[in-house]
Amino acid sequence: MKKITSIMLGAALLATAPALAQSDLRASIAADYDENLEALFTHFHQNPELSHREFKTAERLAAEIRALGYDVTEGVGGTGIVAVMENGDGPTVMIRADMDGLPVKEDSGLSYASTATQEDIDGIVKPVMHACGHDMHITTLIGTARQMAARKDQWSGTLVLIGQPAEERISGARKMLEDGLYKRFPKPDYALALHVSASIPTGKLEAPLGIRASSSDSVDIIVHGVGAHGASPHKGVDPVLVASQIVVSLQSVVSRTIAPQEAGVITVGAIHGGTKHNIIGDRVEMQLTVRSNNPEVREKLLDSIDRVAEGVAISMGVPKKLMPEVIRSKTETTPPTINDRETAEIVRAVFTDTFGDDVLWEEPREGMGAEDFAYFVTPDTGVKGVYFNVGGTPAEKVDDAPSHHSPFFKIEPEPSIKMGVEAMTSAAIKLFDLPE
Repeated sequence: MKKITSIMLGAALLATAPALAQSDLRASIAADYDENLEALFTHFHQNPELSHREFKTAERLAAEIRALGYDVTEGVGGTGIVAVMENGDGPTVMIRADMDGLPVKEDSGLSYASTATQEDIDGIVKPVMHACGHDMHITTLIGTARQMAARKDQWSGTLVLIGQPAEERISGARKMLEDGLYKRFPKPDYALALHVSASIPTGKLEAPLGIRASSSDSVDIIVHGVGAHGASPHKGVDPVLVASQIVVSLQSVVSRTIAPQEAGVITVGAIHGGTKHNIIGDRVEMQLTVRSNNPEVREKLLDSIDRVAEGVAISMGVPKKLMPEVIRSKTETTPPTINDRETAEIVRAVFTDTFGDDVLWEEPREGMGAEDFAYFVTPDTGVKGVYFNVGGTPAEKVDDAPSHHSPFFKIEPEPSIKMGVEAMTSAAIKLFDLPE
């Protein structure tokens, strides 16, 4: 009888061990938030820095993680940091957080709102704000780094943490890879990243089984004309009129060039030309963003921009030597971010085991946001990636939540950071159990 009782007690202890471990993790994260993470988030929010200018942010991030026992290298791909913790045999898991802010003047009404300004890479001083939640991302990375360091008995392998610059210019990931990220440091078998979302309720996680973010390409069009007096338009070729017709004609590309079931966006975000009411100038500059979800559609949209720009110019009498210049950015470009389905299924199971069956947010994706995390997990790398979202707005406020990149953007830091750290830590520990 005693033997049976002992066996039953042992089985009960084994069954409750995961729950106890999760409870301990949650309590530890809560204590860390009160002692460290809340103040860190406020610091990062009040001191944002622009893309490729994240000098102090990277310095603080490196110092915080180095103090936890990681081997930290700074200046990777510009201002990027790489932290490595080796913990025996096993797979290599990489966790990435982006750290740049945006040239936006904050009007959130928060007591800790940013008043920062900074000279951008174009030499112009601009207001700076964390208008997309990257302050939450790097705070969560520090919190995850602390939990993983404290739980080395629960995982075996190599952990790589990335503080990535210039996500907002979709160029930082590529620069880190060009600087030898996967050659100078352990190459990951698995890669994880998260993004806080103002359009998802706090307490919810979104982890798609396939596409997570669209491709993005920045395109500039320089429209040339022949200057003249505004009262004598027949004496010149009006580039403002040509550019306007290009804008209108581009709207037909998505509706008449790609299949109705496919997704695509061509947006003209800026148009600049002319100097005075009564002067027909000789140049108009246009800035476009192009989004899609697969490589074939992406190329078709980009090629169509070339065709439309030239065709409109010809139809409006622009001389052959003055044809529009269509310039595809070589730096502000990224393919779609597509989660590895098998790994995403594992991560989703971790989330439901950890937070409950109703934790997953399954609503259709809004818009066609892009992410240069894609470069870390392109098929040719062999790295299996999962990018997930963490809810950042109380459920009752989601419908009225300001958009990302808005001067009014804000999230609830405490629930989103706590859940982000717990979700990321739990997922990483699980991935260390998988084969290399």
